[in-house]
Amino acid sequence: MMEPSKYSSRLLEKAVFEFAKLPGIGRKTALRLVLHLLRQDLEEVNALTSSLVQLREEIHNCKVCHNISDTEVCTICSNQGRNQSLICVVENIRDVMAIEATQQFTGLYHVLGGIISPMEGIGPANLTINSLLERMSTGEVREVILALSATMEGDATNFFIYRKMADFHVKITTLARGVAIGDELEYTDEITLGRSLLNRTPFEDSLRKQ
Repeated sequence: MMEPSKYSSRLLEKAVFEFAKLPGIGRKTALRLVLHLLRQDLEEVNALTSSLVQLREEIHNCKVCHNISDTEVCTICSNQGRNQSLICVVENIRDVMAIEATQQFTGLYHVLGGIISPMEGIGPANLTINSLLERMSTGEVREVILALSATMEGDATNFFIYRKMADFHVKITTLARGVAIGDELEYTDEITLGRSLLNRTPFEDSLRKQ
């Protein structure tokens, strides 16, 4: 429920309340944002709201890699100039953006939609692992990079996927440990992440070090 209004306008209070639901946005920041919008031309505010509604109603997940897309197949998967035999497995859409920002990767992606985390009730069935295995079955993939966060849950998910791919004749690699233990991929700087991609190592090597 909304608190009793602290402002002279219930409409203002309602807008602040809704903005404050966004992650990382407190009530003070929400108020600044709402007051900023009130100073804008109505056309600009309408453009913002309509773009958000259109985003929510029309955006897709790519049917191949599960990245966000305006079409059934995203522009990365449909780009024949990219290496179709190389797939980088990531946890979420933000990781795709982080890797793309390095400009060091020219293959395709597979977005799992999370990592295995029993504490949060997330198991293999909640992720897009079966979809990844279907992509392997075409025989076109030559290498899979396991690019999950260097956390206990990320390592466990890497190992689960590695075991599931045992019957496929593909090279399985992982990021070089320039990405520190415990780091979230999306927060790793572009240079470090780019080098970790270029210097990736066979996944079996990471098992020997554990």
